[in-house]
Amino acid sequence: MPAATLPYGDWPSAWTAQRAAEASRDFAELCAGHGGLYWIDYCPSDSRCTLWHWRSDTAARCVTPRGFSVRSRVYEYGGGAFCLLPHQLAFVNEADQQIWLQPVDDAAATPWPLTSAAERRYGDLQYDPLAEAVLAIEESHEAGVVRHRLVSIAVAGGARQVVAEDTDFYSAPTLSPDGQRLAWVEWDRPHQPWSRSRLQLAQRSDGRWCAPRCLAGSNCVESVQQPRFSADGVLHWLSDHSGWWQPWCETERGARQLIEVPYDHAPAPWQLATCSYLPLGHGKLLLTRQVEGFGLLLEADGAGTQRRLAEGFSRCRQLAADAERFYCIAGSPTRLPAVLAIERRDGSVRVLAGGASPLADEDVSRPEPLAFATANGETAHAFFFAPRNPRCAAPSGTRPPLVIFVHGGPTSACYPVFDPRIQFWTQRGFAAADLNYRGSTGFGRAYRQRLHLSWGITDVEDALALVEALSTQQRVDPQRVFVRGSSAGGYTALSALAASHRFRGGASLYGVSDPRVLRRVTHKFEGDYLDWLIGDPEQLPERYRARSPLHRAGDIRSPVIFFQGGLDAVVLPEQTERMVAALQAQGVEVEYRRYPDERHGFRDAANLADALEREWRFYLRLLA
Repeated sequence: MPAATLPYGDWPSAWTAQRAAEASRDFAELCAGHGGLYWIDYCPSDSRCTLWHWRSDTAARCVTPRGFSVRSRVYEYGGGAFCLLPHQLAFVNEADQQIWLQPVDDAAATPWPLTSAAERRYGDLQYDPLAEAVLAIEESHEAGVVRHRLVSIAVAGGARQVVAEDTDFYSAPTLSPDGQRLAWVEWDRPHQPWSRSRLQLAQRSDGRWCAPRCLAGSNCVESVQQPRFSADGVLHWLSDHSGWWQPWCETERGARQLIEVPYDHAPAPWQLATCSYLPLGHGKLLLTRQVEGFGLLLEADGAGTQRRLAEGFSRCRQLAADAERFYCIAGSPTRLPAVLAIERRDGSVRVLAGGASPLADEDVSRPEPLAFATANGETAHAFFFAPRNPRCAAPSGTRPPLVIFVHGGPTSACYPVFDPRIQFWTQRGFAAADLNYRGSTGFGRAYRQRLHLSWGITDVEDALALVEALSTQQRVDPQRVFVRGSSAGGYTALSALAASHRFRGGASLYGVSDPRVLRRVTHKFEGDYLDWLIGDPEQLPERYRARSPLHRAGDIRSPVIFFQGGLDAVVLPEQTERMVAALQAQGVEVEYRRYPDERHGFRDAANLADALEREWRFYLRLLA
């Protein structure tokens, strides 16, 4: 059948908003043990995170009973929501943020609580076999003060022992194979874990942990993350001391860098329990490497020998291993996220969960890496997705409208993987560009630090430079460009709309509109982040006004659609509603949708679909 000639933006497609929302399933936190592999499965159809167990002789099965959801909210972004005990599981229940236990061999057994302190949350769980206890990061909300500690909780009886306190933040408690040494990462305000942190190591003596000593980060500005012990007891970690997050290890002569290639081997540690590399012994490492935005999986050593694994996948993360297999969560340009088992012997790949191809090959728009010039002669990065629908063709001589996606964080990144939302747009005749502005992670420390005191400037420059680059290449219609983002990405989108009138419209999903208010009400983990991104508001009030979309509402002429979670504790609904009112007062066309039960980041499939459908129809009206 010949393609129907229809204008860009309104092509019919069976890839509905509902299908795109339901395809938002994802995985997290792999852990090898009990003869197989465990992982967390997030399913938007019931807004629940469940634990699954796979063994080579049986199909994967859900082991989380109804009424429970495995998710931590320590630092608001969570991570490390479960760990394995010899015959039990310990997990953080989302509803109460307490640690619960359940047997592994009795699926009908009801979990029981290990902790019961309503004012505390737990995450980054690690089992301590010598003490028969669960190590965890504890977040205490007592008397209006938020404190963080590293604690040990006895499995029998729940007795709690404080291992470390008096530092602002902790992460990644990691035990040596013999249980005699404990490593962790800590950092103090006003720093973030991706700007400056320390690696600490404590020795066990008479059943208690001695005062720790600092192995990295005390005498220089560096970010360390993911301490790991090899099977022979050698401590490894990642440090960006040389400009990239690269693997180091302890030796008798001090710390030694193992790999010196100019690539990051980890994302920014927004969540606990990230695992982007594993020491394998004999000088070998299993690791992910960020190359021009692609997350490659490699088995490598310090001598330069390496083996590429899972070659059909463009982003690998959350590694695990046992004697026979490597495991990872992987994405590709054409498939949904998958849990992979990779044979160590020959590299053959088996998909344990996910990995479906929901669209025919000819329907998928594939990411094209794009490096483009921006301000000051610097380079920024993006992935471009051309319109793709073989049943439709645009009238001759026309070019597609463009939707620019701006990721959150802002110290985060986008990746060249199948994104159901982007495919929703490209199926309808929009081009899409996923922007890794200067300040994104995955391109080295200097690139990541580029947003220092320049948020709302550098990222906006890059959004405008991206439009210019794609317009110059005649790949998009420069008169029909939209910009949209969530959280910090919403801030960039609103700031871009205030800075330039070349955008036809935009969307903010729980986006920051008043950074000064955000600084006043945000949670402890990001309590000083705004000072790093913009400056001290008491000393620089005019800068905050100049960088605030709310105070620049009079500069915005383009229509905007807003989406907000009613339970959002990061960007409060009142902040978004003030922005909506300010634009309405200026006569700007605005739509606003509030989802009462959503937090910072929508999870319910019906809400995800509703937001996507509404955003498309909003833009479609503006194209008419």
